[in-house]
Amino acid sequence: MQALKLVADWPVRTVAAGVVSPSGSVSTTGQIDQSFRLASITKMLSSWAILIACEEGTLSLDQPIAQPGCTLRHLLAHAGGYAFDGSEPIAVPGVRRIYSNTGIELAAGALSTAAEMPFQQYLWEAVLSPLGMTATVLRGSPAHGAQSTVRDLLLFVDELLHPRLLSVETVVQFQTVQFPSLPGLVPGVGRYDDCPWGLGAEIRGNKQPHWTGRHNSPSTFGHFGGAGTLLWVDPGAHVACLALTDRPFNDWSADALRLWPALSDAVLAEVLP
Repeated sequence: MQALKLVADWPVRTVAAGVVSPSGSVSTTGQIDQSFRLASITKMLSSWAILIACEEGTLSLDQPIAQPGCTLRHLLAHAGGYAFDGSEPIAVPGVRRIYSNTGIELAAGALSTAAEMPFQQYLWEAVLSPLGMTATVLRGSPAHGAQSTVRDLLLFVDELLHPRLLSVETVVQFQTVQFPSLPGLVPGVGRYDDCPWGLGAEIRGNKQPHWTGRHNSPSTFGHFGGAGTLLWVDPGAHVACLALTDRPFNDWSADALRLWPALSDAVLAEVLP
């Protein structure tokens, strides 16, 4: 794929990337078996495990967790009223989209308590092992502590496109806006009057500027990470793209917010009629 050649010009030491086309064919570049820190892409893996627990009956999306009025659904959708980091709430639930590592950690903690096992073990048994993601490991926070490879993440992308661990109904909720029309901030990208989020994945909506491409559909969902990583799925186009780097986003954010959308648009232009 010609579009993937664009990553060779990114201001990073090491990059590996992959694209899944509408036909299901996979194109890659770089060392796809090299392990990278995922940072916040971890949230998608953790949320998938939490949703499996909901289907198993271990948890419920609408059960109360943490501060009064807050549910598991609020936490996964960054609407629980918790700050980026910190155990004390800073708003009532459901009024603002406050991007929060704490919220994901509280959700994972609830699962660990209910399942009576460490969250890392549940993630392995529910998601990583069934998908064959043997190179992926969670060390530390379920919000940002995973490391993985492009090869492994392509297995997760296949699950996102063709789910077998979750029901269709749950997957629809994962990629559907929860608590619509909440204002909020995508850290490092922008503040929006309408900041849509699903259950563990950001939804592109009509955000401008954005880290995905201008030609990604509003239904595009995914995540980028502070480690300089990105993963998106455009369900309408049935296209997915991911890239892992070894340079923290904050060190090249201005370049990333120019180069990442350019890659996304080039990918879409190449694979769509």
